[in-house]
Amino acid sequence: MYSEIFTQVIRVLCLSALSFAVAMVLTPVLLKALSKYKIGKQIRTEGAPIFTNLHQKKEGTPTMGGILIWATTGIIALIFWLLGLLFDSTFEYLNFVSRGQTYLPLFSLIVAALIGFADDLLGALKIGPKGGGLRVSHKLIIFTIIALIGALWFYFKLDWNSIRIPLLGDISLGFWYIIVFMFVIIATAFSANETDGLDGLAGGVMLFSYLALGVVAFVQGKYDLAAFTGVVSGSLVAFLWFNIYPAKFFMGDTGSMALGITLGVLVMLTNTALLLPFFGFILVVESLSVIIQILSKKIRHKKVFLSAPIHHHFEALGWPETKITMRFWILSALFTVIGIVIFFIDKFL
Repeated sequence: MYSEIFTQVIRVLCLSALSFAVAMVLTPVLLKALSKYKIGKQIRTEGAPIFTNLHQKKEGTPTMGGILIWATTGIIALIFWLLGLLFDSTFEYLNFVSRGQTYLPLFSLIVAALIGFADDLLGALKIGPKGGGLRVSHKLIIFTIIALIGALWFYFKLDWNSIRIPLLGDISLGFWYIIVFMFVIIATAFSANETDGLDGLAGGVMLFSYLALGVVAFVQGKYDLAAFTGVVSGSLVAFLWFNIYPAKFFMGDTGSMALGITLGVLVMLTNTALLLPFFGFILVVESLSVIIQILSKKIRHKKVFLSAPIHHHFEALGWPETKITMRFWILSALFTVIGIVIFFIDKFL
């Protein structure tokens, strides 16, 4: 038993390190391509004067850096899957592509990334309303469609209809499982998109979330899923190397949409949806700040925050961008640890 656990730990760590190395090698190529084709960030000028003033200097910075994350993950998955089929068990050992554990998150990652890629490209080419790209309403429709497909697959194909309540046990939701599943996917996708607003912020927050779910998957014996989260985490670390202030490139929707939707799939696969407020604490705070701001403006005709999401509020108060990012990282780490502690208590006590 212990030898198998040790072997799997080494496997996850090796794949994570390999992912980091591959992403570091690919980054100069990606940066050169983004710069060559002038795929730069467009800063909106209508309806958000505070945001515009704070971020106007960032216009033109290469975006779509999220390609690095999902491309690295996809390349490593494909290579070891093929080598595992063609050669001996050495490569099979590093192959983490499995129908029962990683087909769904890999599929979600790539599909969501391609949709985000199209949105980023429209924005860079200034095609679409208000400077280019999809409207928020369009994104929500896409999130809903993806969430519905995933929910129906889980409910009818995998026969999943229960959710784990920490410290209390599983509760059967019946058909309501589809609604809960859709809510989780839409929420994580929307939240990831809103969090991607400062250099290094979304990447760091997502890193803690994926590391936490890697621990959860490993403890549950889902070693392929743990390896998958390790590969994503390794590429995220490489991405952050270039994305921390001052960012060489931005994540873009091709990264945030992919990571957000896949995060939702992972918490449903590990049955830890109710721990998501801990694993994704900053994601929840960012989304709530946007919802509160919108409702307040519609009902009270007043703003609660100087600018939303809340990281822009702190910017408007005069906080340096690096201070906001670092403090949000600290909060992410703290609440992630709390979530893991609750998971272990629920698992073993």
